[in-house]
Amino acid sequence: MARVVLLNKPFGVLCQFTGPPGTPTLADFVAVPGVYPAGRLDTDSEGLLVLTDSGPLQARLSDPKHKTWKRYWVQVEGEPDDGALERLRSGVRYRDVLTLPAKAERMSEPASLWPRDPPVRFRAAIPTSWLCLEIREGRNRQIRHMTAAVGYPTLRLIRAQIGDWSLENLAPGAWRLIETPDQTNESRQTERPPETKNPPGGGFRKRNVRR
Repeated sequence: MARVVLLNKPFGVLCQFTGPPGTPTLADFVAVPGVYPAGRLDTDSEGLLVLTDSGPLQARLSDPKHKTWKRYWVQVEGEPDDGALERLRSGVRYRDVLTLPAKAERMSEPASLWPRDPPVRFRAAIPTSWLCLEIREGRNRQIRHMTAAVGYPTLRLIRAQIGDWSLENLAPGAWRLIETPDQTNESRQTERPPETKNPPGGGFRKRNVRR
C-alpha cells in the first residue's frame, strides 16, 4: 500500500519542503515524513496537491501517457466566447507547444470559495468569469499559457481534482492521509486531517458547472 496525502495548497506556498528563509513551504503544512509531490503546483496557484511515498504512483499521476485528468477552476479576465472554448478543446498552440485537447466549460464561481491572500488584482472596466478546465498534461504554467493564448489571461487558478481525488472538505492548508494500492486511485481514509480553521464563508463545497 502507498501512503497518499491530499493537501489544499494555499497561494504563495512553495511546492517543496525546503526554500528560502521566510518563504512558506510544504513543511509548514504537512507533518508526514517520506512523502513527496506527485507533480507540481505553481507557487501562485492553489488547490489540490497529491504527495506520496510511492514512486510508481508518482509516475502514474505525472506522466501524460497514463491520461490522469486534472480539473482546474480558472478565473479569467473577460468572458470567453464559444470560439475560445473550442480552441481550448481542440488544443492550443503557444510558443513551440501544441497542447492536447482539453475539456473546457463555463462555470459559476465555486460555492463558498475562500478569499485569496493577497487578493486578486482586478481592472474595474473589465469583467471576470470562471472556467472549468480539465487537462491530462502537466507542462510548466500550462493553464495560464492556454487561457492567455485564446485571449483571456488567468487571474486565479485552483486545482480541484486529480483523477478520483478532490478538494472536497479540505480548507486551505488542510490535508488528509489515505492509503491506496500503488497502481490505482481506489483509496480509503486511515487518518483524520489535523485541525484547520475553515475559511470565511464556510468550508469547501462542490462547484456548479454551467453547460
